[in-house]
Amino acid sequence: MVCIITGDIVGSRKLKETWLEALKAALKNVSDNNWEIYRGDSFQLEVKAADALKSAIYIKACIRTNKAADVRMGIGLGEIKTKRAKLSEASGEVFVNSGIAFDGLKQAKVNLSIKTDFPQFDEEINILIKLSLIAMDSWGVATAEVVKHALEHENILQSELAAISGRTQSSVSEALKRAHFSEIMEMDKLYRKKLNQLLSV
Repeated sequence: MVCIITGDIVGSRKLKETWLEALKAALKNVSDNNWEIYRGDSFQLEVKAADALKSAIYIKACIRTNKAADVRMGIGLGEIKTKRAKLSEASGEVFVNSGIAFDGLKQAKVNLSIKTDFPQFDEEINILIKLSLIAMDSWGVATAEVVKHALEHENILQSELAAISGRTQSSVSEALKRAHFSEIMEMDKLYRKKLNQLLSV
């Protein structure tokens, strides 16, 4: 089982182009060469199923480091039927699920959603995602920058994170608290646990 994330930049035409470099850097960081940007502001990437949520959170943090910018993403889990050189030309249930998740975002009035072939799993994880979006959708530029650094440098001390981000330790601590970073990481941990249970049945 793999993950395909389909996304686009919210209101990209009204934004400065700085989001594009942020998006490219984010995609390279989480997906090696398995990503594609098309139609100017839409993108698709393949990541491990276990890394689905963390990858989406990281992309969101990167985009929100640009003032007024945000991103919509549909996470699909499943199998790839046929692989092609171009990700957009490949096929399989994982692409269908990712497309369904993405297409349902506007109607659900959320910027992030997951779709698998397991409805109960989807229901539980999507409730967690909705709750996490209360925090993530309100990240300001400074908060998003600290979250981005924290995800890039996991398991380091806040003092080291402060040195990397050019901030004081107290401002890093406040930003992570404002971002509800520890709670969002707990959600990622629970997602991985539930996914493992699902795949081991």
